[in-house]
Amino acid sequence: MAPRFVLVAGEPSGDQLAAGLITALRRRFPDAVFEGVTGPQMEAAGCQPLASADELGLFGFTEVIAELPRLLALRRRLLRYCIARPPTAFIGIDVPAFNTGLERRLKRAGITTVHYVCPTAWAWREGRTRMIRQAVDVLLAIFPFEPPFFKRHGIEARFVGHPLADRLPQQPDAVQARQALGLAANSPWVGLLPGSRRSEVRLLGPLFLRTATWLAERLPGVRFIAPMATREIRAMFEQQLAACEDAPPIMLVDGQARDVMCAADVLLLASGTATLEALLLKTPMVVAYMLSPGNYAVVRSLNLLKTEFVSMPNLLAGRELVPELLQTAAEPRLLGAWLYRLLASAAAREMQTGAFAEIHARLALGADENAAAAVAEVVRP
Repeated sequence: MAPRFVLVAGEPSGDQLAAGLITALRRRFPDAVFEGVTGPQMEAAGCQPLASADELGLFGFTEVIAELPRLLALRRRLLRYCIARPPTAFIGIDVPAFNTGLERRLKRAGITTVHYVCPTAWAWREGRTRMIRQAVDVLLAIFPFEPPFFKRHGIEARFVGHPLADRLPQQPDAVQARQALGLAANSPWVGLLPGSRRSEVRLLGPLFLRTATWLAERLPGVRFIAPMATREIRAMFEQQLAACEDAPPIMLVDGQARDVMCAADVLLLASGTATLEALLLKTPMVVAYMLSPGNYAVVRSLNLLKTEFVSMPNLLAGRELVPELLQTAAEPRLLGAWLYRLLASAAAREMQTGAFAEIHARLALGADENAAAAVAEVVRP
């Protein structure tokens, strides 16, 4: 009987991750059948849709609460489907809030479960490890510091490498990126990336604009470019820009975040997945982040944050490789001073980019193939 895999992915990153895994698994199991909660890349790789990955693309707490009945109904439907027609393996791709509960029930029913992309229990809510241990037969880790953490909690996690590190070249072409964006080659460019979520841009947008103002006053000729994740984010940022009377001219582009990150001399960006992409593109950076006062109070009072650093470059380096300015430390003069230093000092830039290259090499291990090999070891078609 042909092996059958059910995969559930959420955001575009999960869709891409799952598509690469499907392609690699098909090389091992040419007659395999793939079904699941899919995005366009999964479907292009031959995965039959049971539901759309867009249904899991929720970010904010209020959004999740509003959609909870529909999400629970979808999870029940997938559970019934898999129990009635047990797959060779169920593979959850990220979105642990949805997948872990489903995986736990399927594992109890005797179905092999794999979870690709470790939940960030190493950073916050460490107590989730108990549920993860009950839910999965194997975790596929994309960062090297994750397996030791989960091993301490009795969970097998295998480091497979990071797919994005495989896809991005070790030596990015900044000249080509500038040409694609139409940027002047002889000007210093600062990329501003205040985030892709409304909550992030609401807090960080004005801060980044004040930082740009501070820097432009002290460094004549510097130019700024900001990629906008969505039309909604662009409208919000344009309103913030109009309200900042002294702000310098800022070039706004729709999407094209990767080109911007590659073309810029330095970046000011929100802590998040973009910091890893910037690292792989070898662009020096300054990282900032702010929570609302209420959310920050909760994080502090409950001691939810368990790591010394929040940005992925520093977590991977195990030291403060890039400056992180969080909450009250995220001030225009401090952020601007770091940007000024990186623009003015080749040594300061090379201190970051040299380490970025070393980290890139550690992550580029052929993740698709390694993940498929790990799945093949635990399944019995």
